[in-house]
Amino acid sequence: MSLNSTPSSERIHIGIFGKRNAGKSSIINALTGQNLAIVSDVKGTTTDPVLKAMELLPLGPVVMIDTPGLDDEGDLGALRIQKAYQVLNKTDIAILVVDGTVGMTKEDHAILNRIKEKGIPSIVVLNKADIALPGQFTDAPSLGLAPEDYFMWVSASDMSNIFELKELIATLVPADDPKLRIVGDLIEPSDFIILVVPIDKAAPKGRLILPQQQTIRDILEADAAAIVIKENELSHTLSSLGKKPAMVITDSQVFGKVSKETPDDIPLTSFSILFARYKGSLRTVVDGARTLGTLEDGDTVLIAEGCTHHRQCDDIGTVKLPRLIQNYTGKNINFEFTSGTEFPIDLSTYKLVIHCGGCTLNEREMKYRLKCAEDARLPITNYGIAIAHMNGILERSIEIFPEL
Repeated sequence: MSLNSTPSSERIHIGIFGKRNAGKSSIINALTGQNLAIVSDVKGTTTDPVLKAMELLPLGPVVMIDTPGLDDEGDLGALRIQKAYQVLNKTDIAILVVDGTVGMTKEDHAILNRIKEKGIPSIVVLNKADIALPGQFTDAPSLGLAPEDYFMWVSASDMSNIFELKELIATLVPADDPKLRIVGDLIEPSDFIILVVPIDKAAPKGRLILPQQQTIRDILEADAAAIVIKENELSHTLSSLGKKPAMVITDSQVFGKVSKETPDDIPLTSFSILFARYKGSLRTVVDGARTLGTLEDGDTVLIAEGCTHHRQCDDIGTVKLPRLIQNYTGKNINFEFTSGTEFPIDLSTYKLVIHCGGCTLNEREMKYRLKCAEDARLPITNYGIAIAHMNGILERSIEIFPEL
C-alpha cells in the first residue's frame, strides 16, 4: 500500500448478486474487461464471496464482490446464501443479475427486498439478451418490479449494453462529502503535526499501518508538515523543533507515555479518535468507553477487529486490551474475539463491544456494526478510545472536539 493507492475502505463496493448460472461472474468479467471471476456451466462455481479491488471506468477505484448463488442447496448451500446476504452490509451499490430467459424468481425478489430495506442503490440486470425471446420482460410490471426500480438488458456474451450498464452504475455513486477529513480540517497550511508511530511488528516490514498512511496523506493535502517519529523521540523532537507543533497524534499503544511528554498547551489526540470521527461514530464510541467502569464479574466483552493479521505475542486486541481492562476494572471479565468479516448477529450475551479503528472497513460496514450494537442497546467503543479512558486521558484527547 502506497500513499497514492486508494485503500479498499475508501473504494465504492459493488456487490453482484443472483442465482447460480444467472451470469454473475460473466457480468463481472464483462464490466472489468478482465477474467477476474471463474466462469463455468457448473452451478455453484462461486462458493464464497470474492472481493477484488480495481479501477472501473468511469467510476474509478472500486471493490467488486462476486457472491454465491442465492438458490444454493443443502446445509452448506444455506451457509453460502447467508454469506451472500452478509455482503450487503458492505455493499454501496448492488447489482442483481437475473437470467433474462427466466425472469425474476422468488430468490431474486427476496434479496431485492432486503437491498431496498437497507437503502442500497441497485440495478436489476437481465443477462443473456442474446438468447432471450424478443419482447420478453420489457417493463417493470412484467418483472414484478416497482416503477422506480432500475433494470436493463445486457449480454455478457456479446457485450451488448455493458458500457451503458457502467454508465448507469456511475450515476448511483454517492457524492463525496467535502467535509469528510481525517485531520485536515483541524489544521492550517504550514502547521507542524507530530505523529508518534511505534514500529508495529504486525505490519509488513517496510510499511506503516493504514491509518498512519492515510493521516499523513491528509496532512500533506492540507499543505501542512507531518513529522513522523517513534515514541522514544518525542521529547527530543519537541525541544529541537524551534516551533510549537499544532498537534500531536499518537498511536494508542503509547498514549500514556506520549501524554506525559506532551505539554498541556499542545493539542493531543490519537489515530483511533480521528478515525472514529472520520467514520461518523466518535460520540458513540466515547460514550461507550465511559461504561468500562460499570463492568462486573462474569461480564463478557467482545473485542472485534475489521482485518486479520499475524498475531504477535503481545497482540493489542487479544493480549494488551484484556490485560488493561482486567487491571482497570479489578473484575473477572470474560473476553471473546472476532476478526475480519466475522461479526456476531446476536450480541445479547455481551456487556460491551470494543472494536478496532475499522480502517479496513468501508463506511457502510462500520455503520452496520454500530447499528447492530445500537439495536441491542449495547455500548460500543474502539481500541484507542478505551485505552485513553483507562489511562485517564480521554478528556484531554477529545478537547479538540468541543461538541463532546
